[in-house]
Amino acid sequence: MSEPTTILIIDDHPMLRRGVAQLLELDEELKLVGEASSGDEGIKQALALDPDLILLDLNMHGMSGIDTLKAMRMADIFSKVLVFTVSDNHDDVVAALKAGADGYLLKDIEPEDLLAAIKKAASGQMPISEKLSSALAQAISRRPKENAPSMDSLTDREIQILQAIAEGDSNKMIARKLDITEGTVKVHVKKVLKKLHFRSRVEAAVWAVSQGLR
Repeated sequence: MSEPTTILIIDDHPMLRRGVAQLLELDEELKLVGEASSGDEGIKQALALDPDLILLDLNMHGMSGIDTLKAMRMADIFSKVLVFTVSDNHDDVVAALKAGADGYLLKDIEPEDLLAAIKKAASGQMPISEKLSSALAQAISRRPKENAPSMDSLTDREIQILQAIAEGDSNKMIARKLDITEGTVKVHVKKVLKKLHFRSRVEAAVWAVSQGLR
C-alpha cells in the first residue's frame, strides 16, 4: 500500500480545522500532519513538514491567504495548495491561481466531495474550468519578456517531468514512470517551476499544454 497523502491545514477558525481533521481521520489515504492558525505559522510548518498538500483559507487575520501563498512560493514551497474559502468571487479565484494555487474549493462543499477533491489534487488531476484556465493562460502570456517561460532552459529530464505534469501525473506516478525516487521527482519539479518562473503545477501544466507538450 502506498504512503498516505500528507496534509497541512492553514485556517484561523479552530472549529473548521477540527472538523476537517476529523474528516481526514476517516480516510486512510489521507494524513493530517499539521495545523496552523495564521499565514506566518503556516509557512513555518510547511517548510518544516514539506506536506504533499496544503488546505489554505483565503480570509485570515493578519497575513491573507493570497499573501501566504505568494510567500510560500517565494520560499520554494511547492506543496500542492488548495484554497479553501467562502468566497466565490471570480477575481479571488484568478488571484489565487495566479499566486500559485493548485485548486479552489468553497467551504460549503459536501464532506465526501472535499475528500474526493483532495484526492484528485494529490493524484495530479487539476480540475479547473475552461474560463479559469484561459484567464490563467492570458496572465502567463502578459508576463514581462525576461520572465517569459522557455523550454530552452530545461534539461531533457526536466522536459520529461514537465510533460508528466501536463498529463496530470502525481509525483508517485512520475517516479514510477521514470524509475526514479519520489524525492528525486520533487527536486526536479521544484527546478522546473523555478526555471520557468511558475508558482504552481497548474501554471506549468496550462503552459505546457499550450506548447503542445501533452
